[in-house]
Amino acid sequence: MFGFLKPDPVKKLRKIYDKKLEQGMHAQRNGDIKGYAMLTAEAEAIWKEIETLQNKSK
Repeated sequence: MFGFLKPDPVKKLRKIYDKKLEQGMHAQRNGDIKGYAMLTAEAEAIWKEIETLQNKSK
């Protein structure tokens, strides 16, 4: 009945994912390739988590 009040974990993770990608882009533009690689790896891990949550909901 009140399912719309429950927070959506996928939406929250997607915001974090987008933020990590943006931070990685800025690191790459500033020449911090090591930081870019770390942020991209974190973003990929978050993306895998998003995919597992989406597959569970189907």
